[in-house]
Amino acid sequence: MSIRRKLFLFIPLLVLLMSSVSFLLFESGKNVQESYHLMMKRILLYKEVSYEVGEIMRAMNRFIMQVDTESLPEVERHLNAVRTLRADLDGLETIGGSALPLVNYRNIVNTFLEQAEDMIDQIGGEDSGTMAGKYIEAEQTQRFIREEAQELVDLELEQYKPIYEDMMYATDKLNRLGIMLVVTAAVFSILLAIWLSSSITGPIRRLVATAKQISKGRMDTKAPESDRYDEISILCRAFNGMIDNIQQLMAENINNLEKDRLVKELELKTLQSQINPHFLFNTLNSISKLAYIEGAPKTSDLAVSVSRLLRYNLQKLDQAVPLREEVEHVGEYMNIQKARFRDRIKFELDVDERVLDGMVPCLTLQPILENAFVHGIEQMEEGAVLQLAIRLSEQGDVEIEIRDNGAGMSRETVERLLRSVREEAPRFGGKGHSTGLGTHNVFKRLHLFFDGRQRIDIDSTEGAGTTVKFTLPYRTPAMAP
Repeated sequence: MSIRRKLFLFIPLLVLLMSSVSFLLFESGKNVQESYHLMMKRILLYKEVSYEVGEIMRAMNRFIMQVDTESLPEVERHLNAVRTLRADLDGLETIGGSALPLVNYRNIVNTFLEQAEDMIDQIGGEDSGTMAGKYIEAEQTQRFIREEAQELVDLELEQYKPIYEDMMYATDKLNRLGIMLVVTAAVFSILLAIWLSSSITGPIRRLVATAKQISKGRMDTKAPESDRYDEISILCRAFNGMIDNIQQLMAENINNLEKDRLVKELELKTLQSQINPHFLFNTLNSISKLAYIEGAPKTSDLAVSVSRLLRYNLQKLDQAVPLREEVEHVGEYMNIQKARFRDRIKFELDVDERVLDGMVPCLTLQPILENAFVHGIEQMEEGAVLQLAIRLSEQGDVEIEIRDNGAGMSRETVERLLRSVREEAPRFGGKGHSTGLGTHNVFKRLHLFFDGRQRIDIDSTEGAGTTVKFTLPYRTPAMAP
């Protein structure tokens, strides 16, 4: 049952219950009031008749004794009131089993009315003694009316005594029943309110507790579900479904991160194992020829450069290194290439010392320089120039520029190299590369290392050389991953 239906069902039920109890108590009081009103109406009617008759006699007394003509309208007014009350007496039911007392009372009132009318007719007559006799008779009738009224009142009280006792007993019984109903209704209302509020607030409290546990990182917590189909249960099931989706997404994310880690680890291991035999052959051949022509000092220097180059390639490929080490590694590489090409090439280095502590992926510069050798200036007989410039930009970024005056590349080749940054599987190797690490891989590793915040530009013209420019965020060792 939904919460809306519960509220629309049980709240009117409570109102109806309390209204029923109130109506029952009201009806009980109403019956008592009607019985009491009926008894008092009869008694008051007798009293009013006695009162009006007495007023008529007092007014007639003033007229006879004091000759007060202003008393006559008062007599007429009270006389009309007695006539009206006499008509009301006809509507009264018989008291007890005998109608005689009420009939006698009506007849006495009729007698008094006739006597009062005779006294009024004698007004203005010459025989005052007759009028006095009429007054005495009316006065005697008045006493009879008063006495009969008192007897009727006593008879009414005696007749209503058992009725009154039964009425009071029933009233007391109804009062006790009303108290029981009020207490029962109150207890039932309280229990119903507690049940209704707990059925609404209980699941909400449990849902809030679950949300607090999840906010603390306990994703294995679930909101308690029930078989009901109210709004709170639907919310709990939706909340648990959301938790399941989050857990599934977290598991997928962890799996993806693990896959990326394994791929990168495999990539690095693959790169470490790829040393181009052709390069080693050319290097060793140069060392042997130089040893034959010039002697030991230069041969020793060349051998040291080769050993440093190999050690750098094999031991630090999976690390981020300061730019200073990359520059030193490029120097070793250029020593080897100068031994091979002698005066055919010229290497120019322009480095800003302020940026040498910035971190970059290992083997970032040497593959690009080697690519310039292999594809740009290796076939030139003379005048080959290779430039490396590293400086700090006005925005605080590291700008690396590698320039050669070799064969250059077509626009399609440049576009293909730049698109390689977005490729999911970077390609390794290339003919003549000492490490087997191609330009594609360098671009991809820069993209991963700097979270895509690097900028790579290639400017090349066929026959006029190539310029590769990196703009990299300056990252200290503490900021390196």
